[in-house]
Amino acid sequence: MPFRMTDMVGCEFPLFAFSHCRDVVAAVSRAGGFGVLGAVSFTPEQLETELKWIDDNVEGKPYGIDVLIPEVQAVDHSVSADDIVAAIPAEYRDMTAKILQEAGVSLDGTAPLGGSQAPNTSLGQELLEVSFNHPVRLIANALGTAPPAMIEAGKKHGIPVAALVGAKEHAMKQIEAGVDLIIAQGGEGGGHCGEVSTIVLVPEVIEAIERAGADIPVLAAGGIMNGRQMAGMMAMGAAGAWCGSVWLATQEAETHEVFREKMIAASSRDTIRSKHRTGKFSRQLRSGWHARWEEAGMPALPMPLMMLLSEPVLRAIDKAAVNGNEQARELCSYFVGQGVGLVTEVRSAGGVVQDFKQEFASGYESLAGALE
Repeated sequence: MPFRMTDMVGCEFPLFAFSHCRDVVAAVSRAGGFGVLGAVSFTPEQLETELKWIDDNVEGKPYGIDVLIPEVQAVDHSVSADDIVAAIPAEYRDMTAKILQEAGVSLDGTAPLGGSQAPNTSLGQELLEVSFNHPVRLIANALGTAPPAMIEAGKKHGIPVAALVGAKEHAMKQIEAGVDLIIAQGGEGGGHCGEVSTIVLVPEVIEAIERAGADIPVLAAGGIMNGRQMAGMMAMGAAGAWCGSVWLATQEAETHEVFREKMIAASSRDTIRSKHRTGKFSRQLRSGWHARWEEAGMPALPMPLMMLLSEPVLRAIDKAAVNGNEQARELCSYFVGQGVGLVTEVRSAGGVVQDFKQEFASGYESLAGALE
């Protein structure tokens, strides 16, 4: 069965796997899907190492990279990391210290604020330059309109540029900016997301693009965890599926065993769309972390301040949870969509791709059979 995305990025099956883990990216691409490495947490030097590893382990199959170049941030990019960290109010530092103290968690051994593991939201362009030294077949951006420099760089290197959107209006801005691919992510999705559901957003974006006279493919994203859902999205006109949460419960994922256990136990109602991790609304597994901030009545800091404050703390919580701290386990959280309710076991990334293919074929045959 021919797919439009096969010609655009060279994959065999239009299942796009967004992951922060290079092992997932390589495994998905080897299995016929298209792995996309989330690069926001890397320095340029670290990204070079990750991409070199993928090159050596992807068996020549195509893959892509996702960077984060927010359209709006709370700080000037010209200031130093130390200056950004210094802008975090003392009461917020005290709040995180209280959460850690009550849970018996120490920051010892965890990268400090502004350390090497802090998300590099101001290094998007530098990360792109690193990626162009590797055979990437797609570059994607989230959190705002793709900047002109990204569009120009994509055209210069012959690499399609994708953009994630959560509303029809955002899709129109991306088209005007010159992107080659739209990823319409519904509010069910994990990570940064809007409010409109996937089943409404996808056809809305597709119809808006058609009315505008544009010929730009749309990937469906948000809550898609199996091939039957993917078939349904493509029946509505999507060119493929972009998934993130389903890979978090795989053996290769960056997630630890405590979080994977919480995923398996969770229902679709156990997620929350909150600003209390990055400073922008993102969907995560609901936990004591969110409850503490809600009880305190403290609004989230803007990006990137909230992100710089929370990430070292949440990493320390994860470490303590893995070491058996039950209070830390209760605080443990990560980005995940409402599709978590469909997670029943830990599988291999390649196995997930094969399951998607089989379920997609079954769903496609059911649709075709209904017309006979």
